[in-house]
Amino acid sequence: MKKEKSNKKIISVCRECFSTFYSKVLYCPSCESLNVISHKEIEKLDIAHVDCDAFYASIEKRDNPKLKNSAVIIGGGKRGVVSTACYLARIKGVRSAMPMFKALKLCPNAIIIKPNMSKYREASKKIHNLMNQMTPLTEPISLDEAFLDLSGTKKLHKKIPAVLLAELSKKINQEVGISVSIGLSYNKFLAKICSELDKPKGFSLLGKSEAKKFLNDRPVEILWGVGKTLKRKLNDDGIKTIGQIKEIDIQEIINRYGSIGSHIYSLSQGKDLRRVIPQRPIKSISHEITFENDINNKEILKKKLWLLCEKVSKRSKEKGLGGQTITLKLKTKEFKLISRSCTIEEPTQIGELIFQHSKALLDRENDKIKYRLIGVGISNLKDSELCDLYDLVNISKTKNAKIEYAIDDIRNKFGQDLIKKGRSIEEI
Repeated sequence: MKKEKSNKKIISVCRECFSTFYSKVLYCPSCESLNVISHKEIEKLDIAHVDCDAFYASIEKRDNPKLKNSAVIIGGGKRGVVSTACYLARIKGVRSAMPMFKALKLCPNAIIIKPNMSKYREASKKIHNLMNQMTPLTEPISLDEAFLDLSGTKKLHKKIPAVLLAELSKKINQEVGISVSIGLSYNKFLAKICSELDKPKGFSLLGKSEAKKFLNDRPVEILWGVGKTLKRKLNDDGIKTIGQIKEIDIQEIINRYGSIGSHIYSLSQGKDLRRVIPQRPIKSISHEITFENDINNKEILKKKLWLLCEKVSKRSKEKGLGGQTITLKLKTKEFKLISRSCTIEEPTQIGELIFQHSKALLDRENDKIKYRLIGVGISNLKDSELCDLYDLVNISKTKNAKIEYAIDDIRNKFGQDLIKKGRSIEEI
């Protein structure tokens, strides 16, 4: 009798027809689908993490059905790194941020595709619009993932969050053509972990009654804020699992690791007080490129730099932002990272101005050093209304802005490749 009483508390949701049942079922009595989720705390869970499955690769497979059964890696050339790998490539050991040469050794038959960011951003925008229809409390983390706070949606939509998320998953599949994995829990930390448990097309739930036990045997590196350095330090101290953190007095944890100690201790208890914050402010806009062969020719580097400045300018205009700090990024053939910055008098979103300042930074670098990567970015961002104000004294700057905005208008009407500046016509 006790078992039967406990069973009645469990609610099941069909991910296909969205029917809800106040009992645990193995398949949906309405549509007979086996795609059912059940949990005794399902009505109380309202913080979700939605993560697109192999986003870039999925978009490419969507647009080219011939790639369906192929291992696909999104990245830039043999000298670049993996942006995304489909699951067929991941089975071979390919991972994001892995050097391309290593990925090709693991998966030599993979099809390599250069990233098409404008296409990915368009798909991302559609997905986030669908999320915003469910709740205004949507916090994008990147193009392919976001947190959602669904705590106030039951009264509005007359459905529990789990049903809304099942509907969202199906809408994304039908309208965008890709799949997502969903984690649903009572805080951001656990929701993020859940979304990784059953990829692709996963839907995992974690309640308060099971969180501590669930975390016990998990490695410390899944804790938010534990990077390579802290992981090494914890491991050196004999702490390899989250359960081991809970066994130590919190004051000792703080004494050993400082303020981050208090943070990871709370997470080890399944506690995370961070809220879902809609539209997290952008801190910087940047682009970079890794070369097929090392380059030390300044003229070639400047051509590459100009193309990146144009991309940064285009994105900043789309975002309605401009930057007052311009940063040049270089990586030598020995993988030494060099970063140089300058802060200008007023924020800009003009590609020519970004180029002139970043070019000046490049001119100061040693001509004999060979570089494998160059990048440029703007930070210290301001609203576009405060950018590139007309300067009656600096006529040249005002002229550059007028010319660039005129070129933008023509490109928007007739295509991005219609007008090019001389330095970008011959890309070496």
